[in-house]
Amino acid sequence: MREYTEKIRETAKRLLKDGKVDVFIGYKKGSVPMMNEPVLISDPEKTDLLYWDSNCGLNLCNYLTKRTDRIGIVATGCNSRNIVTHVIENQIKREQLHIVGIPCAGMIDYRAVQRAVKFREILDIEEDNERFTVKGGDFEEVFDKKDLLQENCATCSHCNPVEFDEMVAEPVEEPQGVESYRDVTEIEDMDSEQRWGFFNEMTSSCIRCYACRNACPLCYCPTCFVDESKPQWVGKSIDPIDTMTFHFLRAYHCAGRCTDCGACERVCPVGIPVRQFTKKLNKDVLELFSWEAGLSLDQRPPLDVYKVDDYNEFIK
Repeated sequence: MREYTEKIRETAKRLLKDGKVDVFIGYKKGSVPMMNEPVLISDPEKTDLLYWDSNCGLNLCNYLTKRTDRIGIVATGCNSRNIVTHVIENQIKREQLHIVGIPCAGMIDYRAVQRAVKFREILDIEEDNERFTVKGGDFEEVFDKKDLLQENCATCSHCNPVEFDEMVAEPVEEPQGVESYRDVTEIEDMDSEQRWGFFNEMTSSCIRCYACRNACPLCYCPTCFVDESKPQWVGKSIDPIDTMTFHFLRAYHCAGRCTDCGACERVCPVGIPVRQFTKKLNKDVLELFSWEAGLSLDQRPPLDVYKVDDYNEFIK
């Protein structure tokens, strides 16, 4: 990971010094372990703030919407797919961007690490390519990264950027035969009462903080439907029906657009597996329209176009 960090710093400094970009968007080391933070840098002398390891799980595309300057940005597979989606949806112009691609082997699930160390205080993390060491005041443990990846990373089949101007390293080998939707299939096999019970239980701890919405790179509406008052689409309380309505409607707004970056789930303060909503829609769009979001600048999303041979059995 050290070589990635050095390459990102060198690239950002060069782009800023040469005047090719006005700002560079990347990550800096967080104030607590496993919590790296987005950072925007416009001074080439401050590029040493940039940092990279397997705790850069927040999606940087949130910082692109409606910008008019020239931007350098680091992008993994899912980040690059969101950049493509932003370009297609006219949130940013491709010519404004200099995309620095990062081959990604996955982000560490900090909650899984906390469980693995029995919730003892973590003071530092040291990472090499395949393993990482967790240090606390009275312990030090070594883990294989592949055993503690975020769930979206463990089933990812697009590890390399799909759109970039330069890469910090050679592409990694894309996994084959990944079972991305096994959990969705298990829920589909439930009867209606079981499914309703599953989702009720899943969202019962939701405090309606909207962290999932705020972290999602697709939620860029000037006024979210939950904040509308004329008409009021959904109540603001933690009433179970209001809560479920929020999650279902937000997921539908992401249909055909979600890249399963996992940012929503990573930021949830109560650990709700929010991706269970969007993954079902991703599976449906893939099966019905052979579509995965953000893979090409030359194709419109399936809900944005009409084809004579589109799936229409639900109408019949």
